[in-house]
Amino acid sequence: MTHSPDNSEVPDHVGAALGAAASDIGRRAGSSLSIARITEPHPLTPRALEQRRMIHRDESARKEADAFREMRTRLLALGGEQNFVTMVASISPRSGASFVARNLAAAFAFDDTRTALLIDCDLRHPAQHGALGVEPANGGLIDYLDHPGIGIEKILYHTGIPRLRLIPTGARRELGGEYFSSFRMRATLDSLRSRYPDRYLFLDGPTVRGSPDARILADLADFVVLVVGYGRDTPAAINKAVANFDPNKLAGVVFNHIP
Repeated sequence: MTHSPDNSEVPDHVGAALGAAASDIGRRAGSSLSIARITEPHPLTPRALEQRRMIHRDESARKEADAFREMRTRLLALGGEQNFVTMVASISPRSGASFVARNLAAAFAFDDTRTALLIDCDLRHPAQHGALGVEPANGGLIDYLDHPGIGIEKILYHTGIPRLRLIPTGARRELGGEYFSSFRMRATLDSLRSRYPDRYLFLDGPTVRGSPDARILADLADFVVLVVGYGRDTPAAINKAVANFDPNKLAGVVFNHIP
């Protein structure tokens, strides 16, 4: 004799799928509303952005902006539906990794449905707060890692660019390995990434040559972008630097003319 199955015992896969979809739509809608409410108290004019060597939406910066938009498109293709952490580091000093990192972050902030957080992790040569005209009155990354009681919100600074925030390095340190390999650093990045699903993190990393700090920091990133100062590094030096990183994380190598 056969028995009709008890409907109460049959998993409702369709209902579960619809519930998950509704939850995802609600999460994204809530995130989009949060982004829409973000205000920039002192937005920079295109001229001010050009003085800071930043891309913007006006025609005068079209060529430069399109180059960083193309990089954004490639990273999004690699990252899929999830937000991600990208480390940008130069192979040798004065190659322009900080320039690339902040403009790549700005390209993500161009999208009205995304926000970008730029974190200056070049402890020996911090440059982002100066380039963006930010006065880090409350300190920065290292201060927070040493004293988390100050609160992460205190070290998130406005940049004059809508939807782009900066965490500067804060206190100067010669070596970053002990900080980058700490549980607190990993937990901080996980928290910053997971709190808002449409927030993309960009780490302005230390130079690859001469220090293990960039390789240590790369363990915390989903993708790595290496910057080569045009004419500064030989093909052999580039290949040697590339070999230091997980090939599954290496998103590409950027040849840059601007220091």
